[in-house]
Amino acid sequence: MTAAEVIDLVAMGEDFVRDPYPVYAALRERGPVHKVRIPEGTQAWLVVGYEDGRAALADPRLSKQWKNASPALPFPSPAAGPHMLNSDPPDHGRLRKLVVREFTPRRIEQLAPRVQQITDELLDEMLALPEGRADLVEALSFPLPISMICELLGVPMLDRAAFRAWTSTILTDPDPAARLAATAETSAYLVDLLERKRLSPGPDLMSALIRTTDEDGDRLSVDELRGTAWLLLVAGHETTVNLISNGVLALLTHPDQLAALRADMTLIDNAVEEMLRYDGPVETPTFRFTTEPVEIGSTVIPGGGELVLIALADANHDPARFPDPGRFDIRRPAGGHVAFGHGIHYCLGAPLARMEARIAIRALLERCPDLALDAHPAALNWRHGMLIRGPRQLPVRWTSPA
Repeated sequence: MTAAEVIDLVAMGEDFVRDPYPVYAALRERGPVHKVRIPEGTQAWLVVGYEDGRAALADPRLSKQWKNASPALPFPSPAAGPHMLNSDPPDHGRLRKLVVREFTPRRIEQLAPRVQQITDELLDEMLALPEGRADLVEALSFPLPISMICELLGVPMLDRAAFRAWTSTILTDPDPAARLAATAETSAYLVDLLERKRLSPGPDLMSALIRTTDEDGDRLSVDELRGTAWLLLVAGHETTVNLISNGVLALLTHPDQLAALRADMTLIDNAVEEMLRYDGPVETPTFRFTTEPVEIGSTVIPGGGELVLIALADANHDPARFPDPGRFDIRRPAGGHVAFGHGIHYCLGAPLARMEARIAIRALLERCPDLALDAHPAALNWRHGMLIRGPRQLPVRWTSPA
């Protein structure tokens, strides 16, 4: 195989969307870097394997700034303003420092009772359905994280349906024009929201970010506030939606592991880590662009803004790091996976996502002793695109709620 050979991931169709792991494994056997065609309609360099992927995530020659993207790429930045995930040092460190001042472990931990309350209310509604059947995405996986992130940011309840439509389009629609239109609508909404928060601040994170300054008097600009709000809203719920859905699907298709967790709920923390490794919600992270030639293995990726994708999904299935990686094992030693990234862009919201998944999945299992998948796994319809990984619907059934 030559570096010039382009592997068309789009042409692989639904089989690749549903289960990309065998394709990534076959590529990894050939080497760590491959030129591929992606659903966004362009070519990219795909990095596979654990060690090479982890190194690439922390490589400063791979920029997150869209101004460093090649002019040949067919789309502009799908973001509503500057934020941590589309910036490099020193801007990245400055933005992260200001956000971390307010998005603290203490603030997140204080949300636990509210996460439990919303989970219980959602399960009350689901278990009241007379037919004993539901789409878990609609019933629990989506409404819990969107409710929490909107409460955290102070977004009104009535606006949450619009946010769902916008973020789904931004993250998974293959049409660049549709993504840009949704981004513009989101941006316009956030401008208005920020102005309302400025005039009438509340106890929410968004009001705190407007007020916060560091020791040097630095603060987020209007554009940075809009970009940060966009990032927290999009990343703050979509990843958790699919962590919950993918995690429950893994349990329901591995009855021995489901039984083990039901028998010992102290395994829930470790089980969530294995869910993240086994079928995490982010298949490849947001785009990176070369600022100079980068050699990985025997391949040199040219400089000049070439698009680079890192297959987190494959890194977490590399047998050199995770023995028997295709086996879902909730007792597997936790840690080491890169489901939340690695390096300076490691996911700021990881503690919140973990907490929501722990509470939601434990409550679901405790209240549905005979929860079962209500469709053949092969019949599930999966999200398109290479960023977010998860089923569009997850039909479940039960007969004896606790």
